[in-house]
Amino acid sequence: MAAAKGTLRVNVDGGARGNPGPAAVAAVVQDGSGEVLEERSEAIGTATNNVAEYRALLLGIERARALGASEIELVGDSELIVRQVRGEYRVKDAALRDLHARIRQALDGFERWSIRHVPREENARADRLVNEALDARPG
Repeated sequence: MAAAKGTLRVNVDGGARGNPGPAAVAAVVQDGSGEVLEERSEAIGTATNNVAEYRALLLGIERARALGASEIELVGDSELIVRQVRGEYRVKDAALRDLHARIRQALDGFERWSIRHVPREENARADRLVNEALDARPG
């Protein structure tokens, strides 16, 4: 696949069954015309919902960078995480502070980035991938 130049949209989702509990993350990377360039999901062990959401962002940022994006639009259904990444809410939890710092550092490599919140139904593809990864895990 050729490297994608320009802006990529990345829908991300993370979830845990139990809080904490078995968790998974997913990212769906699309080009400007909406064509899906890549889908990724993976189980991440035991985590909270918020840790899973942050880990999903890291996965999405990593995949967009690997595909050659110079600009990235992150889309997620966790209003808390979106507002924390935007700097609108403080990150009080110590585990989340480290992940938040990793997100901000990862975003520094892009010419421009944005993040926005959408209702869960507008993030259905990423949500489905999270659930598939959780359903496929052993045990």
